[in-house]
Amino acid sequence: MKTLAHQNQDGILCKLLTLSLGLSLILSLEASADRAFILPSMTLNSGNAPLVTFDAASAESVFNFDHNTLAIDTLIVTAADGSQVLPESIALGKLRNSFDVRASQIGTYRIGIFNDLLIASYKVDGQTKRWRGASDAFANAIEREIPKDAQELQVIQAQSRIETFITNSKPTRTALQLTGKGLEIEYLTHPNDLVEGEIAELRLLIDGKPAPKLKVTVIADGARYRQNLEEEIFQSNEEGKLSIRWKKAGLFWLEARTKDKQVVNPVAQERRLVYAVTLEVMPL
Repeated sequence: MKTLAHQNQDGILCKLLTLSLGLSLILSLEASADRAFILPSMTLNSGNAPLVTFDAASAESVFNFDHNTLAIDTLIVTAADGSQVLPESIALGKLRNSFDVRASQIGTYRIGIFNDLLIASYKVDGQTKRWRGASDAFANAIEREIPKDAQELQVIQAQSRIETFITNSKPTRTALQLTGKGLEIEYLTHPNDLVEGEIAELRLLIDGKPAPKLKVTVIADGARYRQNLEEEIFQSNEEGKLSIRWKKAGLFWLEARTKDKQVVNPVAQERRLVYAVTLEVMPL
């Protein structure tokens, strides 16, 4: 049962976070130079209910707070037993949004921001207008916000999944369950069991089915100091699998993007899919 403090926090989350540059994630979907990420203060801990801090942002590089916040109004924290828990100490900034998670259970937690939105563009009197919102709100928008004489109406469905994982004491898999919706990664190698010099096995899925020949971009932390992103590109095989050998320890940002015509709402002409994850590779 939620305490009164938790209920009050729910209200703050709903009212304040929605105002916190709620379109930043959608903008990042449209501008490939923006890289959305959730950055944990640690991914592995062996202790009594460790408190982990997270920063959510969208950057021109990775893990630098140089562009925009990442809205966290759709944040879901999945505990080791599969239940959902509330974040603590939410702080809304201009370049990042921050929150804490107390990992009171032994095992792996999943921290993710999930969105499934429609983005519409149209012209009125020669001027381009835009509408962004949930799919089920689009019908009302057509009735109340988008003029009947609007021209060049174009609608896309944008599904995104931005996440990371932390583990208290030992890796578990309950929180890693797939949804079968949008672009996901099945971690054949546990995401908190990555070691320098070793190979990680992943499977890319779209709507629960293997995604063949899908490109994945991997960027190591520290681009600010090397003046180059040094992107590595991998591609899934016919079964959606790919292997990554970690050349060094540290934080890594991994992203996959694609598009198709498998729209949920028939009003949309195209679906754009984004998956991004922050992973930490440990030294030998």
